[in-house]
Amino acid sequence: MKFKVGHGFDVHRLEKGRKCVIGGVIIDSPVGPVGHSDGDVVIHALTDALLSACGFPDIGTMFPDNDPKWQNADSTIFLKTAFDEIRSSGFAIANVDITVITETPRLAQYYPQIKKRIAELLWIEEGSVGIKARSYEKVGPIGEGKVIEAHCVVLVYAI
Repeated sequence: MKFKVGHGFDVHRLEKGRKCVIGGVIIDSPVGPVGHSDGDVVIHALTDALLSACGFPDIGTMFPDNDPKWQNADSTIFLKTAFDEIRSSGFAIANVDITVITETPRLAQYYPQIKKRIAELLWIEEGSVGIKARSYEKVGPIGEGKVIEAHCVVLVYAI
């Protein structure tokens, strides 16, 4: 069986009063990510990981942040497109591993919702989605609650 691995990363500044969407789930938070689209760091990192695994251009090339078409867009559109591309290339997803690094918002209570949403979007079982969050223990811009970042690794296989 042919396997490929992809890694994705994204980071956004956090701002008061912004809607907070992480992993396709609306999070109750006084701050949210600033971005051209909805700023969903998890979906952006996951999209890049999928595209990378199969040698496609990155998210910024496929969905440029200077294109008004993507202004305030729902980032799941990006993920669905990447998913369609890898499926068309003869690959399916074995598993997804996501790490979110943020001081705020706290995400543990949202893990089940995020896992479910990602599993639905990628046609995989919830058990094939790993999600965890870490903080910088109040060190630097992330630790000060000014930034959120996400890392994602995916394993895909030929079908």
